[in-house]
Amino acid sequence: MIHKQYSSKKRHLTDESQTVMFAQSLAKLCDKLDVATPGLVVYLQGELGAGKTSFSRAFIQTFLPGQRVKSPTYTLVESYATANMTLFHFDLYRLCEPEELEYIGIRDLLVTPFIALVEWPSKGQGVLPKADLVLNLNLIDEGRELILQACSVQGEALLAKLES
Repeated sequence: MIHKQYSSKKRHLTDESQTVMFAQSLAKLCDKLDVATPGLVVYLQGELGAGKTSFSRAFIQTFLPGQRVKSPTYTLVESYATANMTLFHFDLYRLCEPEELEYIGIRDLLVTPFIALVEWPSKGQGVLPKADLVLNLNLIDEGRELILQACSVQGEALLAKLES
């Protein structure tokens, strides 16, 4: 069986403001492409301080300007209702076992249309839905290297639109 190889892109972000601008651009594309139907899952990977929460905050505030977006480090998930979908921000850093996601009802939460931003997705492996797009944020010098990997047709469509 041949598996489709999806594309990846690399970007250099010099500071937090570029991380914010990239998050806003991606959010606007998600809104235009209506990727929330049937649902979009974005994994955010990177070490502590790499900008995962800053990215998530800017992404969510693109849909909901002025919305207070706090890190769900202790609650595991925060949800934000927009006119067309629900945005979920997961931070699984403190998750002990992936099965804990079952206790918070992850399968009941992620009903269409939605976009889920997931920090520390490796902690939920086996229970989390597969990613459509993976964003790896790596600290380099004063900036960040961002590696985007499409993992589905939706993710591929987003990467193609980012380049155009």
